[in-house]
Amino acid sequence: MKYANEISKRKSFAIIAHPDAGKTTLTEKFLLFGGAIQTAGAVKSNKIKKHTTSDFMEIERQRGISVATSVMTFEYRDILVNLLDTPGHKDFAEDTYRTLTAVDSVVLVIDCVKGVEEQTERLMEVCRMRDTPVIIFVNKMDRDGKYPFDLLDELEEKLNIRVRPLSWPINMGSDFKGVYNLYDKSLVAFLPNKKATDEDVVPLTDLSSSYVDEHFNAKDAAQLRGDVELIEGVYDAFNREDYLAGKLAPVFFGSAVNNFGVKDLLDTFVDIAPIPRNRTATTREIDVNEDKFSGFIFKIHANLDPRHRDRIAFLRVCSGKFERNKFYHHVRLDKDVRFSNPYSFLAREKNVVDDAYPGDVVGLFDTGNFKIGDTLTEGENFYITGIPSFSPELFKELVNKDPLKTKQLEKGIRQLTDEGVAQLFTQHGGNRKIIGCVGDLQFEVIQYRLLQEYGAACQFNTLPFYKACWLTGPKEKIEEFIRFKSSNIVEDKDGHIVYLAQSEWYLNTERTNNPDIQFNFTSEIHK
Repeated sequence: MKYANEISKRKSFAIIAHPDAGKTTLTEKFLLFGGAIQTAGAVKSNKIKKHTTSDFMEIERQRGISVATSVMTFEYRDILVNLLDTPGHKDFAEDTYRTLTAVDSVVLVIDCVKGVEEQTERLMEVCRMRDTPVIIFVNKMDRDGKYPFDLLDELEEKLNIRVRPLSWPINMGSDFKGVYNLYDKSLVAFLPNKKATDEDVVPLTDLSSSYVDEHFNAKDAAQLRGDVELIEGVYDAFNREDYLAGKLAPVFFGSAVNNFGVKDLLDTFVDIAPIPRNRTATTREIDVNEDKFSGFIFKIHANLDPRHRDRIAFLRVCSGKFERNKFYHHVRLDKDVRFSNPYSFLAREKNVVDDAYPGDVVGLFDTGNFKIGDTLTEGENFYITGIPSFSPELFKELVNKDPLKTKQLEKGIRQLTDEGVAQLFTQHGGNRKIIGCVGDLQFEVIQYRLLQEYGAACQFNTLPFYKACWLTGPKEKIEEFIRFKSSNIVEDKDGHIVYLAQSEWYLNTERTNNPDIQFNFTSEIHK
């Protein structure tokens, strides 16, 4: 319990959204309120040095930005907030899914014009799997979008969660007049081309106050009072326990680009969001208040600077205190490792840290020792669980174009898949290598990086598979299934048996014919 004070000061969350919902803008505004940057836009100006102008390097650099600035720490009201920004592009969704395992809560950004999009639903499914507390921010209220009550219904229906508005917009689009905060009963009036500041917040204990009539026309004042009365009547009162259990999502409305509703969101987040929680490991529950250190790797990013071949492994601290230059036990390799330059990431730069506590994310320089899901401890042998692999959507066979470079290709593809860029499947009892990805962009990145970093030329041949299914069930039934379906059976890089289905029809047929076997679209890295 000696670190209880440090733990109670920390909150870590991820911002997730469909591309273009305003995630980066919201991130900038958070950093602005936290005093980490002086002007909004600084996140985007943190470009990685330009090396080549090839298209793929462009992809690399875009990814570099989303990853290099993906972990940001700032202080707000004496709370140390760890903010993980995630790539919105669906081709890198897998990276986002794993980032969600390293945070204690999530802020989901929705575009009020487009509403809930497909990618948002998938991200929400991952939060549901883990009962992660979610706060929803409906952005771009200064544009004409969907009617707020319709949006709330859409959120409940598509995201499969109860919602409770904690702020409410007064009109929208060109007629947008402001935001009323239902949580702490205050009002901010919107003036076009002006950013909202602390002075603009007016506390209102009662909506029948004359302030509302003075600042808004009769129609808007009546509409606001009617809407709030309807919300209080239809929706249950906000219950923090339900929010922490992942059953209820508070909803905020605003416009990040104009600072509207952002401070309401950040203040409420600091009040209600969970502090670091206990974690489940393969042998026992890890108590966040334990004195002994434990942590796991949830993301690896390589070659932020191609000239140095540097890899940074992102470590989430789960218990105890992480100290610089101290030896820790690497469970998978069964050896002790130490780190002389662990980094913390501020919005402005990365700084060497001497210690870190549960909830913190630390960047470790890696020379190839780490894989996603690796656990560091003070000597005990266990793995932190709950880090998922998802079924890829595209499958291609890896073909070596230069037999003299076979070793380089093997090493390269193993390192890239350890990083989580893609999934590697090897034919059961054979040597054929199949790469599974979420999007086409990833194959281009792999091909380019194999050639540039390992000197190995390869090509990809498309395979007609629909889904990868991890098999679980009675051993003898699975062995019999493998015998009959050997051409469709592969192993993932952790040695788990995977069935590649050609189509939904084939998959449903196999499910019917083999009722004892479970066909899973997700697999945990450590079960």
